[in-house]
Amino acid sequence: MSLSRKRTKELKKLQSQANNLWESQQTLVGEAADIAREASRQLNHYGREQVAPQVQAGYAKSVDYSKQILSDRVVPAAGAVVGSALSVWDAANDTRLRLADGKGLGKVDSAAYAKKADKYSKDATKKLAAKLSLLEPEKKRMGVGGTIAIILGVTAALGVLYAAWQTLRADDELWVADDPLRAPDA
Repeated sequence: MSLSRKRTKELKKLQSQANNLWESQQTLVGEAADIAREASRQLNHYGREQVAPQVQAGYAKSVDYSKQILSDRVVPAAGAVVGSALSVWDAANDTRLRLADGKGLGKVDSAAYAKKADKYSKDATKKLAAKLSLLEPEKKRMGVGGTIAIILGVTAALGVLYAAWQTLRADDELWVADDPLRAPDA
């Protein structure tokens, strides 16, 4: 089927407009991708510079607070509970021995058991605190790699200083005259 010249011209014009639209859309999509990349880069910077320090500070604060609560409240309370339990155990054993010896229930010396409970709780608190201190990570010291890096850094700095000194020292033989045809002043 053949088209008239007018229709062929209109179709070519339509195709040209479609191509122009396609190119402008490709340009627009390219610019949008550039903007998205830049936004992503800025978001990464923001996260690294603003959010991460806040999260790290909050984490460090919560770890410190947890350690404080554990060492100031939980360990002494656990020590007191253990001390009281051991004191009750001693009282029960003493009562059992008196009954076995036929002495009856007798008078209970609560002051002696209170002293034992205090002693047991202090001992238990010390043991729990010692075990708790073992759980804390040791402070890291510099290893061999760090020492080598420092030595290399100092050596490089000394090399740069020596090169600068050699370059800037006042040695007449190293300087070149400005005018090669003119004889140097004596």
